Parts: sequence; structure tokens; C-alpha cells
Amino acid sequence: MARQSTQVQLRLFGANLRRERVARRVTQERLAELADLNIRTLQKIEAGETNILLTTAVRLKRALGCSLDALTTE
Repeated sequence: MARQSTQVQLRLFGANLRRERVARRVTQERLAELADLNIRTLQKIEAGETNILLTTAVRLKRALGCSLDALTTE
């Protein structure tokens, strides 16, 4: 697999996060609360505007009840 740029990876993660959140009918506000994040931080993550720590990704996947794979693959 060709190495993707960081920006492409961030946009992919954000799009996948939004898709999983919407599919579960969870608002941004509720997901931010469940994952112990600031709402603006969550908005930036979904927009692919900010890099995140692995621990943040784990909190998000736990809050949504999905796998990390669901958030990181095309």
C-alpha cells in the first residue's frame, strides 16, 4: 500500500468518525461528552484539521462502540 500523506489520513479518519457517529445517531455534543473531549476538538477531528493521540482515537472508538479499523481504513 502506498504511504498516504498525514493530511489524507487525518481527513479519512475524520470522515470515518463522522460516518460511524451518524450511523449510530449520536450528536457531536454527545460523542464529545462520551469521549471526554471538547466539542470544538471533536469538530476539528471530524474535519481532518487536527492530529490526535492514539489514546483519543481509542476513547472515540469506545464511545461509538466500533473498531479502530472502522475509523482508519478506506
